[in-house]
Amino acid sequence: MTAAERREKITAEIVARTGITEPLIERLVRAFYAKIRTDAVLAPIFEARIQDWEPHLARMCAFWSSVALMSGRYHGTPMAKHMPLPVDADHFDRWLKLFEETALEVCPPAAAAHFVELARRIAASLELGIAGAQGVMLGNGERFRRRESQTAGDIR
Repeated sequence: MTAAERREKITAEIVARTGITEPLIERLVRAFYAKIRTDAVLAPIFEARIQDWEPHLARMCAFWSSVALMSGRYHGTPMAKHMPLPVDADHFDRWLKLFEETALEVCPPAAAAHFVELARRIAASLELGIAGAQGVMLGNGERFRRRESQTAGDIR
């Protein structure tokens, strides 16, 4: 079996188990970012960096397709994109809250559970990477909090 055939088989198994499809991913991504764009905590961070939302939404659909369905559509570097952002544990908690709410509203239960599990892993990984880039080594169960001097010029 080729790598492409293996990927196709894995994707088919995930679809059968969760009901996740490309149209569902697009509905989730669009509904989630509609919330982000009106959120007092997260909107300023996104609006400062995204002028044209359609390419970002397309990239996020490809990302979630790759993560949730193992489709291989996304070819970016999420960690590198998130490193310069003025975010910490509070931002990741807010992001997860909005994502989980949206997944439960938009998706069937099995799909929502799959997306939420992945989102929690992604948030934890990004938080750990950002903390490390700031010279902070997090212990088990510790969270990254920016010091006031780090956030003085940041939009909060």
